Amino acid sequence: MGDPRGFLKVRTRRELAERPVEERIKDWLDVHAESGLQPWTTQQAARCMDCGTPFCMSGCPLGNIIPEFNDLVRQEKWEDAYNRLSMTNNFPEVTGRICPALCEQACVLGIHQPPTMIKNDEATIIDQAWELDYVKPLPPERLTDMTVAVVGSGPSGLACAQQLTRAGHTVVVYERDDAIGGLMRYGIPNFKLDKHLIDRRVKQMEAEGTRFRTNTEIGKDISWDELRDRYDAVVVAIGSTVPRDMKIPGRELDGIHFAMEFLPDATRRVYGVEPVHDITAKDKHVVVIGGGDTGSDCLGTAIRQGAKDVTVLQIMPKEPSSRPDNAPWPTFARTYQKTSSMEEGGTYVYNVDSVEFEGEGAERVTIEDSATASGFIADEHGHVTGLKIVDVAPGENGPFTRQPGTERIIPADLVLISVGFLHPDTSTIMEQMPVELDQRGNVARDDDFATSQDGVFVCGDAGRGQSLVVWAISEGRSCAAAVDRYLTGSTELPAPIVPTQRPMMLPR
Repeated sequence: MGDPRGFLKVRTRRELAERPVEERIKDWLDVHAESGLQPWTTQQAARCMDCGTPFCMSGCPLGNIIPEFNDLVRQEKWEDAYNRLSMTNNFPEVTGRICPALCEQACVLGIHQPPTMIKNDEATIIDQAWELDYVKPLPPERLTDMTVAVVGSGPSGLACAQQLTRAGHTVVVYERDDAIGGLMRYGIPNFKLDKHLIDRRVKQMEAEGTRFRTNTEIGKDISWDELRDRYDAVVVAIGSTVPRDMKIPGRELDGIHFAMEFLPDATRRVYGVEPVHDITAKDKHVVVIGGGDTGSDCLGTAIRQGAKDVTVLQIMPKEPSSRPDNAPWPTFARTYQKTSSMEEGGTYVYNVDSVEFEGEGAERVTIEDSATASGFIADEHGHVTGLKIVDVAPGENGPFTRQPGTERIIPADLVLISVGFLHPDTSTIMEQMPVELDQRGNVARDDDFATSQDGVFVCGDAGRGQSLVVWAISEGRSCAAAVDRYLTGSTELPAPIVPTQRPMMLPR
């Protein structure tokens, strides 16, 4: 710790400047006007208290050694900082941009001051490492004769594949889309995560020996049991892709889509790839149901596409501006954070529930099934024109109670459902290579990430359920260590490595 009084001398937290709203909504570039090393970066890193018990490390699922790399940033020792960070994090250029920063929520300084800028330090370290040419491929010194198939190229699958490749195994990553990256590629908008960050990592992994197969859907192009026969081990990292639907009257109307039908097409257009669903918000009244990160991404995307207006509905109340009593430090607290998309426009409506979709070209009928209410069944020309909503409040017999007399209709030409995901799509794997599922429909696994099928492992959202990018990378790394033990029969814990060493053992 270079300056034990650093957090007392620099008490103000300095955020990255963003480009003017009127400028950035006209393109798909990063919303920030600043990136990489700034004149104030080392001063901000000096605010780290180098705690005797660094709770930031316990808050981070990756176990990043945060006080050490913070002090290395303060000293501008970029190679050392990169080596320290890369011991635990395969893709800091991603976590440094889109992670909700659980570590900062657990920062001890955050008890009485704004927390240390850990997330920005991560991004700065890896940006400097790329610029100074410290990031090199790390192929293994020798190869084993073992082969592994990783199905899915999101953060969990890529982290698992990179670790296994560096341990000497021959790894092939299968991706059903036309490009590698999973939701990082076609789920997160380009203005939040530029895709060249993924491309250069893929090139590094290819140079290390990892092989990639795009436009290949396991279960259709290659059966699951055939894949298992080809490889010594299979890792299922297909994510949690089955969206949670809304079973309310009028759901069958045209113009109602899931968020993950809308967002990928926007990115495809940016890169000249033919859209799959060809959905656009241009000149439309857009309603986004769900106010989380994905809902915010839909808002920013719709604004850039030229929507007339965008309304984001959230059944929950607006988050408090400060840490609530029921989420004491160092736990993660859901507090109100205005995203870059929220600053660009749109209207957020809290404490509302969706009642019924209104439409034209549809016939109103009475539905006998008691599980549904009377509403619309659309003919082939029926299109959504509005959404009936109602205010809600906490109720005695359930989480929310609809408030009488508060129903109203808001116009909607395009409705985007963004209320989360249920579980992975296991339809083909259950037919061809049945594995046990847990009560939520995720692929069940033991403490070693092994499924009920011998030699088949699962990591990330496919086994954990919908979660964060840091948990995905963490699970990918841990799963890789488990697969390595399965293939080699080793019971020893692998030794950690740094990027300047050629890995002989697999880091967990």
